[in-house]
Amino acid sequence: MDSIILQNYSQIPNFNVSRETCNELESLIKMIQEKNREINIISKKTSEKEAIRHRHIIDSAQIIDFIDLNSNTTSDLGSGGGMPGLIVAILMKKLKSNMKIKLYEKSYYKCVFLREVSKKLGLNTEIIQKDIFEIKNIETGTIMSRAFKPMPVILDLVHKNFKNYKNLVLFMGKSGRKILNESLKNWNLDYEEKKSLTSENSFLLSIKKMEKKN
Repeated sequence: MDSIILQNYSQIPNFNVSRETCNELESLIKMIQEKNREINIISKKTSEKEAIRHRHIIDSAQIIDFIDLNSNTTSDLGSGGGMPGLIVAILMKKLKSNMKIKLYEKSYYKCVFLREVSKKLGLNTEIIQKDIFEIKNIETGTIMSRAFKPMPVILDLVHKNFKNYKNLVLFMGKSGRKILNESLKNWNLDYEEKKSLTSENSFLLSIKKMEKKN
């Protein structure tokens, strides 16, 4: 394992990345690149190994601080190529956690990929090939959403379709501050922020409680 690669993964906050975890993350990168030749897992612009490592793997892994480790499940909404769901599942192995990562994805082909990766890396996941908007009374620990739907849509989805959850984590991009301020006009939110490791103008948002304003 290249020392530069180990150094890159050491950026993940409060997580002592082992050589085994690094190898699994690098295996995931290879599988993403191979599958990306067949279907659109990630943008072609970020399909080089270094770009995937920084823009997708480390970006997803920084969510680890906000995952509720006392819950039996964590849910990834619109998982797509499995980021952050697969990355969190890999990190959970290192933590020797029995938490199951539920990946909700309606695309058949992406679900095939998610299952292939999970089987090859021995991940504790459940791939749910359904439209998350059509599933009601969901119970989980942490809810994760990265590059799925706009914040107002996610808030409404969680409010209507989730019966119980610990927190909702959103990856907020360059216009995240404006979107958050607009959302606060319609919602009372109890939240915590964390600056992104991978983008100067981005941040993570962990929402513990939400209440729709009248």
